[in-house]
Parts: sequence; C-alpha cells; structure tokens
Amino acid sequence: MLRIPGMPLLPGTLFRDVTKGHYPKPQSLLNFQGLSMLSDRQQPPPVDSSGIAVDISCPPVGASSIYPPRSGPRMPPWIAYDKKVLCFNAYFKQTLQEVFHAPYLVRKVKIYYYLEDGTVEIYEPKVDNSGIVQGCVVHRQRVRKAPPCDNEYLSLIDLNVDMTVQIFDRQYHLTDCDHFTRDFLNTRGITVPDPVSSPCDPTEAQRKRAQAPKSHGAPRSHPFAQFLKYDRQILKFQAYWDDRTEFGDVRKLEICYYLADDTMEVKEQHIRNSGRDGPAVFLKRARLAREFEGLMQPGQMTPKTLLNVLGTNMRNVRYCVDPLNTGNKEILYYSERDLQIGSVINVYGRAVVITELDPFTQQYYRQRFGIQDFTPLPIPSRSDDCADHRPGERMLPPFNGWGKYEDSVGNCLSVEPKPPKTDFKKFIKLDRFVLRFGAKMLSTIKANCERIFVISFYLSDDTLQIQEIAVRNSGFLGGEFMKRTRLELPGQERFSCKQPQYYMPWNFFVGSTMSLKDFIFHLVSADEYTLMYMEHHPEQFSFANVPIIMEKVRGALETRMADFVGSCVPDCTDLDKKQDVFVSYESFKGALISIMGNAISDHEIVTLCRHFSAEQSPPNACNRANVRAAAHLELKRALWNARDDLMEHFHHINPTNQPFMSETKVRSTLRGCRLPFSLELIDNILSILNRNECGDIEVCDLMNFIDVSCGKGCDMPPVSHAFELCPKIPFLNKGRVVNFACFLRNLNLPLDLPTAGD
Repeated sequence: MLRIPGMPLLPGTLFRDVTKGHYPKPQSLLNFQGLSMLSDRQQPPPVDSSGIAVDISCPPVGASSIYPPRSGPRMPPWIAYDKKVLCFNAYFKQTLQEVFHAPYLVRKVKIYYYLEDGTVEIYEPKVDNSGIVQGCVVHRQRVRKAPPCDNEYLSLIDLNVDMTVQIFDRQYHLTDCDHFTRDFLNTRGITVPDPVSSPCDPTEAQRKRAQAPKSHGAPRSHPFAQFLKYDRQILKFQAYWDDRTEFGDVRKLEICYYLADDTMEVKEQHIRNSGRDGPAVFLKRARLAREFEGLMQPGQMTPKTLLNVLGTNMRNVRYCVDPLNTGNKEILYYSERDLQIGSVINVYGRAVVITELDPFTQQYYRQRFGIQDFTPLPIPSRSDDCADHRPGERMLPPFNGWGKYEDSVGNCLSVEPKPPKTDFKKFIKLDRFVLRFGAKMLSTIKANCERIFVISFYLSDDTLQIQEIAVRNSGFLGGEFMKRTRLELPGQERFSCKQPQYYMPWNFFVGSTMSLKDFIFHLVSADEYTLMYMEHHPEQFSFANVPIIMEKVRGALETRMADFVGSCVPDCTDLDKKQDVFVSYESFKGALISIMGNAISDHEIVTLCRHFSAEQSPPNACNRANVRAAAHLELKRALWNARDDLMEHFHHINPTNQPFMSETKVRSTLRGCRLPFSLELIDNILSILNRNECGDIEVCDLMNFIDVSCGKGCDMPPVSHAFELCPKIPFLNKGRVVNFACFLRNLNLPLDLPTAGD
C-alpha cells in the first residue's frame, strides 16, 4: 500500500501497488554481527517519484543519524542503552476558574526519556495538601509530535532545557535536567543550556500565607511549657511567724514554692512537747496574693461584670455584660523573685520571715539571679521555751541472761519484737569464705593437751565452729566439738546495758591463745587459703602486714644486728658481697625469738618467711603434645571449622597485626568465638603457648596449635582436663627456706660484721 505523506488515513488516500506479485513469508530470526536476535527491523518503504513514502506505524528509517560517522553504537539500542534514562524537570500551567487571585496552577513534573526504545514517561511528584491527584501523568509509551508532524515520534533531539514540547495537547516547558542527561547530550554534540527557573505558583503562595502563623506581638508560649520544664522542682525556705502574744510563741514554718505553677504551700514544724500535734499544713497549696484586705463576701468577686440592668420588676429583666471588665481588680501574686532571706511575706495577715534556703534553692538562685550570699538569719525565741530535745544514745535495761542480747534489744525497742537484721551485703560478698586454724587445747589434764582441733571462722556472719580430729587410741571421738555460733570476747560484764563484743577475724592468728567457752586453745597452724587471704588483706590483719612487721623488726634489731646475723649464719664473713644466702625456717625463727622474745608472734614470722621465701614452685607438668591432642580431639568431636572466623576476629581486635597479645584478650576471644574447650583445657593451652618478656601470647603459635589440618596429632583417649591432662600439684612448702640476703637488703640496716682479713 502506498500513502501520500501528510494526508489523513482515509479512503482514497491509499493506493495498492499493482506491480507487486511476490509475497514471501518474512524471516523471524536473524544473526546480526554474531548476535542471535529477533528480526523486528522494518523494511524501507518503496520509493515514489515524489520522494520517500512514510508509514505512520513505525518511525522513519531513512532519517539522518545524530551520531558522527562510525561513532554510534554497534549493538542494538535495546542492549546498548539498557537502563539508561534521560530525566528532565518541567512544568505546565493548568487554568483555574474557581480560585480567587489564582488564575492558573503551576504543576511541576519530571519527564523520563528511555533511550532503549524511545518511550516517554511523565511523573508528577506528590505535594502535601495540594488537593489534586498526583503521580503518573503519562504512562510509558511512544509519543507523537504535534501536528503537522504527527506522523513522527518524539526523539532525543526534541527534548532539551528551555524548550517547550507539546504532549497530548499540553505544553510542557523544560527547565532543567540531571547530571547524566547533561553529560550524555554534550557527548553527542547537543548543547544543553543552563537551568531556568520555574514561575511562582499563585495557589502555593496563597496556601503558604494561609498556613503561616499569625504574629500578635510577643510570641506566645505553650500553656504547658512551664509545667513541663519545672515539674517536680520545688524551692524550700525555712521561715518563722512571730506570734509571741500572751498565749503564743514563735512558729517555725517551711515554705514550698512550686515552680511548675507558681503556687505556694506552708507547712508548720511542730516543736517537741509544744502541745500542737494537729495537722502540719499551715496554708494549703495555692497562689498567694500580695495584699490581703479581708475575706470577700459571696458574689463580690466574679469573673464577669454585669451593667445596665433593664426592667422595673424581676420579670423581663435584661442584662449587659461589660466587655472591658471595668469593676475587676487586678490581683498581684508572689513569685520566686519575692522570696529571699530576710523577706517578709504576707500570708493572709500573718507576717512570715524567711531565714534559710535549702541547697537546691541556693543553687537555683545562684544560677537564675546571681545571688551568692545565703547567710541564715537567727530565729527569736521566748525565755520560757523548753530546751530543744537532742536525741542521744538510748539507755537500755541490762541483759537478763535469757536468749541473746539482740533478742532482748528487740523487746525493748518495739512492742512487737522482730528478728534481728543481718548484714545481707556482707553475707553475699563473703559467703563461703572460711579461715581455718589448727589448734591444741591447753589444760591441766595431760590427755586433753594431745587433742587436735580445727577452728573454722566464717567471714559471712562472724561465726566460728570447732571440729576435733580423731586420734587412734586416744579415747576421744572426733567430730563436732562446738556448733557454729558467735562467741563473746572474754572479760566482759555479762549483765550489762552495753552491747557485747564478739570475736572478729583479726583476733585469730598463729601463736595466739584464746578462751572459747571456758576452753583454752592455742593456734599452732593455718591452712594455705587462710594465709593467702590474710596476706591479701593486710589492712585488716596486722599480723600479715609485711611493712608493719618489717618496721617492728627493724626497731628491735637496730642495735643487735650482728648477733642476729651470727645466729642465722655462723660463717658470716663478707655477707654483704653475696647475692644469695639461704637459711632454714627454724634458724630464722630461733634467731628472731632469741632477740625479740614475745614481741613477735609466730604468725608474723610465718608471714616474713613466706614473703622472702627462696623456694620455687615446681615446673609446669603439661605436655604440649598431649594438650594439643586433647584440643584436636575436642575440635573434631564438635566438627568445628571456624578457623577463618577466629583469625578475622583477631584482625579486628588487633588491627596493627601485633605478633603478641595479652592473655586476657586471647582468653576472651577463645570463649567469645565458642571454641569447644572447657575452662580447664583453655588454661592448659594458654600455659604452654609461646610468650614474650611481658608475658603476652604469640598469636601465630596459637593458630598453628589449633589447626587440625596441619600435621597429625597423637591419638589419645578422652581424659579429664581438670586432673589427668596436666596434674596440678599444690605448692605447700612455701616458706621453709628463707632468702636471707633479700631479707637483709629490705631491712636496710648496717651489718657491722668482721671481714675475712680480720
């Protein structure tokens, strides 16, 4: 079919090509430049004598290209320009008839041009409270040009900044484009003008004027602003009301000023034995007026004033409300500016004088008004006033011997006795903390002197318990000798008003003699935990405080240093030149007792020997191969394969890749990454890893240690990680050998010993 260009599609304008006799079936597939694709290319129309015949069903094929020669895309446009869209900002004017002072409406839109298929989409952004339907204005489609070129479609060259394009009988003026669109058009040789401004929308300006807050002088604050800012903030003042008449006195008052609503409340502080035991509220909370001229009659003060009463009788009476409220009297109320030390306020005819402020009120006035002087004023008093009651220590009746002293105190303090309160914080902190001492009984009976006891002192509640160790063929059964209880110190009056003193942990030390329920015990030893606990708390146990003990020994040996050194080391020539000199515990103890006598206790000697001990703990019994085999066994049993995550965590906590890390970080990392290791196995692993001078662990050695794929570890059966893997033998012989040279250096006294030449 042949069509005349520019003519409408009507009968008589189309002509059949009578010369055409071959009608082949078109090919639907095509191999174009190595790409298998659908053959949707249009064949060029036949050429007529008057020119090229154009079909309205497809874009012109013979149109000139906008690309320079050999610079266009070599691929199909739906591949070369996939997901590439040109965006333009535009607007159009819509005529309005019903809005006053707004003949038109400026609607701003965005025009999207899709390069892959030449389609156009127009979208209008939504504006709040616009009153019109917004969103998609024109769906994505190919748009024809305005007549007389309506047989063509909008192309790339028809869209540019500061141009007007007609789309479906609506004029769109393009004002701007995005950065990608500007660069794309410039690279294709199309000059893009600078952005132009959009005209002002009359309806939007009118809407902004209507929504703008109306200003009436000073800005009004929110009615709840003061409440929200000063809620629960109260200014407290100490004051008095001088009512010293024939039957009156000075009333002590407390004024509370609430900043939330500027109200005041006055409370009365009754003096002991004053005879006034009624309610303490002197003035109910309300706003307090400055002037008081007596109580008003009912109806004298009304919110509105009535004028011009019309009518001769009670019927048909007309009233007129005074809009100016002429008869209303302005009432002034007290504020925080009026309340200061020395101010006199009128509380309904009573002159109340402010004398003192509390700390919060002082800080408020210091920041708000810059007042620095808050010296309180004295309160006057009458000569016949009773003396102020000063509560002192309450004298209780003496203990009658029934029950415990605490029970008797409860009976005296309350009609309904309550059980004595225990120190719960102390119980939680020191629960299961027990000090154990070995003791022997001192008695005139020889058999009792050979009995062995263990005295346990519980730090949680200051109670003690005595257990007897059974000795074969002694005639005494072992077991509990005394139940757990609190014991009073001997030498106190039993039936006294004062609270008795009980045995405390610092009363127990090696070498002490104490009376426990009429039995005399001598403490001869203590377990390792007790000695370590006392050494770690020297401020509580003076017999385990090394500086105090050294000061006592220094004062006693200051004049007899040569005798002391000679008793410990007979061959004492050139002792100051020797680095290490060791003596036994018995020699050191005998030398100190021979010079100091009873001035030093056995516990103090044990503390010195443990502090200057020359013994060393046995080496670590862990075998690296066994520990590694146990670790690999746990990793294989748990199917653990998060070695890369562990290494990533090490890089996170060690960004500088230091070769060594502290033991605390390594331990927390192993537990945080949830390696299938028990706490005992982690301790064993950390004890055999390589360390530096500061005690830090090598990270590379740890990663190689837990690498299951690196080598084959020795096979071993599952063992107990706490006892069998690394046997931990306690070091109980600390203090049997003393480093005498180190003790002398800390003593810092001249030796005055003979030399080898003498």
